[in-house]
Amino acid sequence: MFIIANAGPFALYRWEALFKDWRLFADAFLYTILLAIGSLIVAMLLGIFFGSLSTMHNKLLNLISRIYVEFFQNTPLLIQFIVVYYGFPLISPMLTFSTTTIAIICVGLYHGAYISEVVRSGIGAVPKGQFEAAYSQGFSYGKTMRYVVLPQAWRIMLPPLTNQIVNLIKNTSTVAIISGADVMFTANSWSSINLNYIPAFAVAGFLYFILCFPLANFARKLEENNKKAYTR
Repeated sequence: MFIIANAGPFALYRWEALFKDWRLFADAFLYTILLAIGSLIVAMLLGIFFGSLSTMHNKLLNLISRIYVEFFQNTPLLIQFIVVYYGFPLISPMLTFSTTTIAIICVGLYHGAYISEVVRSGIGAVPKGQFEAAYSQGFSYGKTMRYVVLPQAWRIMLPPLTNQIVNLIKNTSTVAIISGADVMFTANSWSSINLNYIPAFAVAGFLYFILCFPLANFARKLEENNKKAYTR
């Protein structure tokens, strides 16, 4: 116990040094939440838009949706950050954005592609008769989606959508590559300055855990409820 308390990566003095700077990690935690919320708004808007396009009986719109989804699903998020942060300003100074803006745009675009697939699957699970009934009542495609289809698809989409939110929160950590002041960047910079790695990254992991675990647990419960509802 004496050795653990006074030496090694788990020594008490290392943790004491970290907790003296707890405000740094608290600010980083709030910044991470801000990034997650902003990115989620962008991702949801894009996901619903492109997910809806993919279900329309129009080859051009289907193709546009497919190109967006395939591009962002099949290129690393890290590369997207680097291209926007370092590459865009070379094209034009007007394409220089703040770290926060880049993070929200990149994470939002990336997860919008995945949410688009969730939306497409959810809409596809709604019986075609619902569309036909809405059209017979004179509803346009937009009103059919808004008032008839999406409310029914929402229950189906919610579990995988919640899982995507968990992944989105974890992927905000990639903003560290462009020096965004999130939890991961703060843990890395603080540990490098203080040569105190284990406590910093342990706390970072814990902060991500307390954000993600409740959502992951919520998604599991939703899946269980859906299984019970459809097996009755």
